[in-house]
Amino acid sequence: MTIKINELRDNAGARKGRVRVGRGIGSGLGKTAGRGQKGQKSRSGVAVKGFEGGQMPLHMRLPKRGFNNIFAKDYAEVNLGAIQKLIDAGKIDAKKLLDHDALKAAGLARGGKDGVRLLAKGEFKAKASFKVAGVSKSAREAVEKAGGSIEVLERKDPAALAAAKKGKTRDAKLAAKAAKKA
Repeated sequence: MTIKINELRDNAGARKGRVRVGRGIGSGLGKTAGRGQKGQKSRSGVAVKGFEGGQMPLHMRLPKRGFNNIFAKDYAEVNLGAIQKLIDAGKIDAKKLLDHDALKAAGLARGGKDGVRLLAKGEFKAKASFKVAGVSKSAREAVEKAGGSIEVLERKDPAALAAAKKGKTRDAKLAAKAAKKA
């Protein structure tokens, strides 16, 4: 039996055609096309999520909760135990400086646009030097006990940076105030 391209067909009933609405009374979906009659929902482009007919919607009646601090810092929190595991596995070289890029490459520091913060969970016994944005007191003790060192990056205050950019540093303001009084 040979197959001819012009005789290729899908199985019967495999592809169901879409219902063509609004094509006369005999189709059963003519005139209003199954949408009922009148009103916003019978027309196209309806957007009534949460609309309650002019009544104050539920999401506006309920009290507000919580607070989203726009100045909060986003640190990638990394535990010393996880770093020790990768050092033992040979995926991190303890002799090199361990900073955000090195920890990110090892898959430890996810996110953290403001840098890495070291936490002391787990056991740490490798002599390693770190350059991080933050460190807990117990993590610092654990690293120094193992013979390593930690350099904490100085965090720049966004308000001070903005003031410096405008040329309005605190010292300049004080000098201007003193000149005004004299």
